[in-house]
Parts: sequence; C-alpha cells; structure tokens
Amino acid sequence: MSFEKFALHGSLLRAIKDAGYETPTDIQEKALPPALEGRDVLGCAMTGSGKTAAFVLPILERLFKKSRGVTRALILCPTRELAMQIHETILELGKYAPVKSATVFGGVPMKGQVQAFERGVDILIATPGRLMDHFQYNYAKLNSLEVLVFDEADRMLDMGFLPSIKKILQHIPKPQQTLFFSATMPSQIGQLAKDLLNRPITLNVERQAKPATGITQSSYPVPQSLKPALLLELLAQNPIESAIVFTRTKHRANGLQKYLASYGVNCERIHGNRSQAQRTEALKGFKSGKYRVLVATDIAARGIDVQDLEYVINFDVPAIPEDYIHRVGRTARAERTGEALTFFSKEEEGQLFDIERAIGLKLPREWVDGFNYKAVGEKMTVDRGDTRQGDPRRNAPRRSPQMARGQGTQPARGQGTQPARGNAQTARGSAPQAARDQAQPAREYAPRSDGQTARHEHARPSSFRRGGSSRGRSSSR
Repeated sequence: MSFEKFALHGSLLRAIKDAGYETPTDIQEKALPPALEGRDVLGCAMTGSGKTAAFVLPILERLFKKSRGVTRALILCPTRELAMQIHETILELGKYAPVKSATVFGGVPMKGQVQAFERGVDILIATPGRLMDHFQYNYAKLNSLEVLVFDEADRMLDMGFLPSIKKILQHIPKPQQTLFFSATMPSQIGQLAKDLLNRPITLNVERQAKPATGITQSSYPVPQSLKPALLLELLAQNPIESAIVFTRTKHRANGLQKYLASYGVNCERIHGNRSQAQRTEALKGFKSGKYRVLVATDIAARGIDVQDLEYVINFDVPAIPEDYIHRVGRTARAERTGEALTFFSKEEEGQLFDIERAIGLKLPREWVDGFNYKAVGEKMTVDRGDTRQGDPRRNAPRRSPQMARGQGTQPARGQGTQPARGNAQTARGSAPQAARDQAQPAREYAPRSDGQTARHEHARPSSFRRGGSSRGRSSSR
C-alpha cells in the first residue's frame, strides 16, 4: 500500500516522498481514512509507530481548503521535546503547503509565542502549562479553532496536566474534530476521551501495551554501586555508536554524565533543570553524532525521535511499567530494530518483575564476561547542581580507572580513555614495575564472615577500543 491510496493533495504526496516514507505504518493505515473524513479518532499505539504523521497529514489536508490568518488546529503534548518533534514533522510534510506553525512551551521567552498568536499561525503545538500562561491575556484567542489533537495523553496525565487541560477546554470553542492518541490508556484518560470525543473511531484501545517487536530486550543483574562501571564496560566492549541512558533523577543524570565524560566518553545530559537552549543543543549534538551517549530522565522518554538509535539503556529501573515502554520505544522506531538493556540491583527486582508481568515477557538475564561483580564500586557523585555547558570543570579528566577485567594498561590517547594512572596492580597479575612505583593504593578492605580481612578490587572498566568485539555475555550463570 502507498500513501496515494488516501487521495492526499499532490503537495503532501510530494513531501511524503521527499521524507522517504514508502508505505504507511499500521496506525497510519487505520487512522488516516477516518481522520481525513473529519471523524474523531481515539488511537492507542506504541511509541515510534508513526502517530505524528497520522494526525499531521489530515490537518494539512484540511488547511489546503481554508483561508490563512487564523489558528485552526491546536496540538497539545506533554513536553518541549515532543512539541519540537511534532513541529519538525509539520515542517517536513508541509514544506510545499502554504501552512505556518509555531510551538508554545516553557523555558523560552514568550515574545515570539505572543507574535504567533497575533499573526494567527495555522497550527499551534503547545504544552498545557505554557498555553495556560498565555490564556491570561487578551491576545491569546483561538476562536477559529477547528481541530484539537491530544498527543501522548497518558503522559500529560502522569505529569499532572489534567487540571490545565480542563481549563484549556474552557478557553477554546468546541472543535469540529478531535484526534486523541496515547501509547497507553489508563482509566482517567479513557474517561477524558469519552467526554471529548464524538462517536470516535477507536483503534487498538484494548491491546496490551508492549514495546515494539523490533526491540531486543535483556536485563543485567548488578549491584547498585557497580552500575557506572558496568555501563563503561559495555561501552568499551561494544561498537555502540548511539545510546540513550535513562536515570531515575536529574541529579543522577548529572552525576553519570560527569562520570562518563571523565573517562573520555562523548556524552551529554537532558533533564528538566536544563535550560531550553541546553536541552536543544544536547539533543541536536546527539542526533548529529557529536555525542555518543545521551543521559536522560523520563522527560526524554517521550518526544525524542532519533533515527537508527541503537541502544536504550535503563541505568535505573523505571518505577512503573508504562515508563519502561516509553523509554525503550526510543529505539526500533518506524519498524526499525534496536536493543534495550536494563540494569537492576537487588532492590529493584520487584519493579523489574512488574515490568515483565505487564509486557508478558521475562527479560533474559545477561552477564558481561570478565567484569568483576564482586569489586568495590567507585562512587558516582550525585550532583544536585547543573553545570553550564562549556564549563571546563565538567569534562576535566581525572585519574583513569584500574580495570575490572584485570588489565594493567590502557590504550593511547584517541581510543576513548585517558592514559593509565593510579594503582596499576590488577587481580590477574602485576603491571610493569615503573607503573607500580608511581601508583597509589586503590583498594578497600571488607570484613569476611570468618573474621579475616578480604581484599576487594575497585570496579574498573576495561580499555576502550573502536570497533570492539561483540558484547561479552555468559548465559551459563
């Protein structure tokens, strides 16, 4: 099937071809016909399934027949990143159409957004909180609104936007068409949809929420203190070119990014404490390949669309199964493939079991060959500040690690790590005498049950090398 089946305007078909869209996805195939007819649609589909084009194309088609100068479509979404992604899709698919769009979200000055209201751009993409800020003023009138779209409605509920949404509905006329999309359908969202939609076409509402079929999922049991070293070890052993690493809090995101950067990993972070300019630069740098790793909180689980993203790594197990689905949905988008790895400590086993029960799959347990799981973990600083970009302190090198796999030397500069310093003695032998003479102790001692003192090596990642071997695993344990 091709997009020509939907009898879209020639300008849209031309833009679709330029964008590389060949055949519609499942949600597009089902949602486009009723949406193009002007019907309300309630769609529940996994992240990365093509929902954005499923509502953008009908809006653009409608606008070909309308006069300009007023806002006829409002798209509500939970995060700035998702708003920008939707805007990019509109620019891509509407590049041959006489349509103007603008974003309205927090973290940036309101002046440009005020002008968008006053000019009457055809499509507004907004987060609920910032839209309510504008509705306090007389210029923010949407009297000609015809289409209302809710994207990632369940996430807006999670973020506490339901009161704002109800107030927004009081400021706008009843739309002629409402398109409601969500990856999951909690009961409150279901009730909201029932109140808003008029005899909607429902799509996949009853399906069990699961990650995309193209995602290979696995889990890694590891003590909490060894998670940073295990992540560094995986990056060292594998030719991973792009990975989003999710942490539980913004402070842990700061600490992990600085830990990785101190060992030469090109990485950035994105979370709610960062300015919009910083978040935009981080995402742009990650998409362009400037950064190998993007450390993120759940603010990025929705709204980040990176083509050919290889890996999603859950550094911390998400608190609820729905967040797991949205996190891993950053990879294997648009019917591609990807890998989702989850690190879990003993304290997180219950949360992992909840996820497995929700998705109907027991995640395979994996171990990394050669990694010292009994080592003493290196403390990762939990940074409660947020260093500005360009601050030289953020990427300042520090003493390189002693290696968990027992290797006493490291590669030369340019291969991903700093030159070896510190204690060069390892669990499998001794490094050259010159290195030992310059070394400082890097061991801690822990009591054993027999009253003796046992030596535990610090957890240290192996050397980085380009194009390393495939990820080391041992299924026998």
